[in-house]
Amino acid sequence: MSDELSPEVFDAVCRQADQAASAQQRLAQANTEAKNELLLAIADALDEHAADIEAANALDMLESKENGMDAGKLDRLLFDTPRVAAAAQDVRHVATLPDPVGEIVRGYNLPNGLRLTQTRVPMGVIGMIYEARPNVTVDVASLCLKSGNAALLRGGHAAERTNAATLSVIAPVLEAHGFDPALVQSVDQYGRAGATAMMEARGHIDVLVPRGGAGLIQAVVRNSKVPVIETGAGNVHIYIDRSADLVKAIPIVLNAKTQRVGVCNAAEKLLVHEDVAAEFLPQIAAALTQANVVLQADETSYDILEGDAIEGLELNHATEEDWDTEYLALKMGIKVVPSLESAIDHINIHSTGHTESIIAEDYAAIEEFTKRIDSAVVMVNASTRFTDGGVFGFGAELGISTQKMHARGPMGLREMTTTKWIGYGTGQVRA
Repeated sequence: MSDELSPEVFDAVCRQADQAASAQQRLAQANTEAKNELLLAIADALDEHAADIEAANALDMLESKENGMDAGKLDRLLFDTPRVAAAAQDVRHVATLPDPVGEIVRGYNLPNGLRLTQTRVPMGVIGMIYEARPNVTVDVASLCLKSGNAALLRGGHAAERTNAATLSVIAPVLEAHGFDPALVQSVDQYGRAGATAMMEARGHIDVLVPRGGAGLIQAVVRNSKVPVIETGAGNVHIYIDRSADLVKAIPIVLNAKTQRVGVCNAAEKLLVHEDVAAEFLPQIAAALTQANVVLQADETSYDILEGDAIEGLELNHATEEDWDTEYLALKMGIKVVPSLESAIDHINIHSTGHTESIIAEDYAAIEEFTKRIDSAVVMVNASTRFTDGGVFGFGAELGISTQKMHARGPMGLREMTTTKWIGYGTGQVRA
């Protein structure tokens, strides 16, 4: 990401962005029916060409395996026929959602009779920099098109063949429906230099969204001259309160950690109140061990678990570095805390601001936790894996925003719009 800017690549990327902007002007005028018809046609085309996309993905998977990519990232990279079909269904779902463009956020009349309305409009050209996540190509394309935006994509080397195959399916559908294929483009042909150029393309790209690991996100945030909506790495916590239903807690923790390990809403840390630690830790450790999870334990939890002789348990002493690490692997940090207060303090210090969950039956504890935790999403007695645009009813998502600007949490159609004020007068002039 810190590669020197190539003037030739920069000019080429700016030309692509300008073509996208020109194409977006036509899309911005399209009615909801036309956009929905386009999305349904894209979904059908994805189903029709799923085998071609899978074949391209198989080559990416093979190369990534040979290059030593870990299991969590390989799972994210996989885009086989069932996953293409699921992505197509997500596109169809986006087509059913309310169109945010033209929605009046607020409106009122001034004393002089001037009528003001604040109305949702597309952002324009949305740049997306992401890695090893080919489903994002489909998600971003569908959300951008429905919200009247153009998409300029840098999907990373690992998924380059998959993304190219996907875009080759989308482009002819755009053209067949009277839209310019420049609406959804990739700069993957320029490699890392393409990403660097996107970050420099202020005035050509309206907003840039990075999605991936902490290194990628921070590189974009630090280096971009284009406004950035920051999506978050997921150093995600689950806190087991002294009032927790421990039977309920075990499947929640297991699901949050192991259902998909390579995603940003997977739980990475488990905090346990000291009053229930001796009872709960051996139970959850046994369950996590069966799922091949390695435990990075603080001193108190290490002492409890070491003496319990759990068969197959892989137990290590946690370091200070562990508390700030997003593993994206079958690994989990465990810490015993003396109070709800200390759990909240620990989370707010070490969390990336993505998602946290409390397992508790005490209403007062739940209320304090949800009010004081400074993250985009807080779950109560539920898995952190629910932080997802599709699950939230958005059809798909641009990413999970961890910033505190207009978009926070899963970003759907509304989060991909801005607003403009329109004033309707009858000849008023300002004195």
